[in-house]
Amino acid sequence: MSCRAWGGHEIITWLAARDGRSAGGRGMGCVVAAGGVEASVPEMMRAMVTTRHGGPEVVESRRVPVPRASPGHVLVRVGAAGCNNTDLWTRDGAYPSPDGTAGRGGWLGPLDFPRVQGGDVAGTVVACGAGTDTSLAGARVLVDPALYEGPDRDARPVDVLGSERDGGFAEYVVVPEQCAHRVDGSPLSDLELAALPIAYGTALAMVLRGGVVEGSTVVVTGASGGVGLAAVQLARARGARVVAVCSATKGGEVLAAGADAVVDRQRGAVVEDIARVAPEGVHVVIDVVAGETLGPGLGLLRPGGRWVVAGALDGWRVELDVRRLYLANVSLVGSTMHTPAIFEELVGLALRGEVRPHIAATFSLEDLGVAQARLAQREHVGKLMIVP
Repeated sequence: MSCRAWGGHEIITWLAARDGRSAGGRGMGCVVAAGGVEASVPEMMRAMVTTRHGGPEVVESRRVPVPRASPGHVLVRVGAAGCNNTDLWTRDGAYPSPDGTAGRGGWLGPLDFPRVQGGDVAGTVVACGAGTDTSLAGARVLVDPALYEGPDRDARPVDVLGSERDGGFAEYVVVPEQCAHRVDGSPLSDLELAALPIAYGTALAMVLRGGVVEGSTVVVTGASGGVGLAAVQLARARGARVVAVCSATKGGEVLAAGADAVVDRQRGAVVEDIARVAPEGVHVVIDVVAGETLGPGLGLLRPGGRWVVAGALDGWRVELDVRRLYLANVSLVGSTMHTPAIFEELVGLALRGEVRPHIAATFSLEDLGVAQARLAQREHVGKLMIVP
């Protein structure tokens, strides 16, 4: 155990004995939490390690050293971690290279292996690196998965947890101090909190970039998935009328989440069915599907409307008549994740309990492959979660 005073403040340190054991001789490292309370952190942890691009077989369960909280960083014991399509696409190497050509990479570029994936994390701070706010020790936190291109509140992400650096599919994860947002007073469980960062951050960004306000008519595609269901809840919370596109078998749960009407995508007449439900047109489309619906679907927008796209589940190559854009003054808006300002708004929603994510199922850490296989099937409604 080591606790030094510096300028009147405690500096939390975590020291293992030189022979590889802790000072207590139990294979445990020690931390001093706020107020001098001792807590134990193991030297080793379980982690699901992605070894290369490929299918579920490239992810291995391993015992690895618990990462250290370096200066400016904190060590978080993972309470829960969420599964996202981005995990599958990053693992598969499905993202294009930065120049837009075909390639195999992570969220924002080539991936370094081995890598622990998992961008959604909620948990408890158990150690603080030098120079951090020691009052965070013991705090319940929601982790912002993004690092940004600059200090601006509207800055773009340039680094994502679980892609560019090791993430939450483990018992512990190290994150920069500024990414650990206190949520001690939130009524949400760790499972619900960990469902928020990527899905709800992406959805909130789309809702805001679409200009959704009270009285808007909003279409949400892929409405039964993590981002889609989040968009349904967030748009409804802002007073919008929500038309959800999903399979009819999932329609009941999507209606319960806040949708006013459901269009069955399996009928194969999505554009026509939306037009019947919203004959006066729509103000905003929140789209994670794209594909062949996007081009003709632009005609659903009212003049000045916005089609916001953040996914391509039905295909990334689309055809459209550009005249539909300029003759009606409508906008096709690309949206990738959130900004610092948007994530702060999301934290506020979590603290006030104004959104409560729908958890479809939970899995153990070792069953990550099962969870990802189920995610790829897209037969569930809501979020699939991992509990270490």
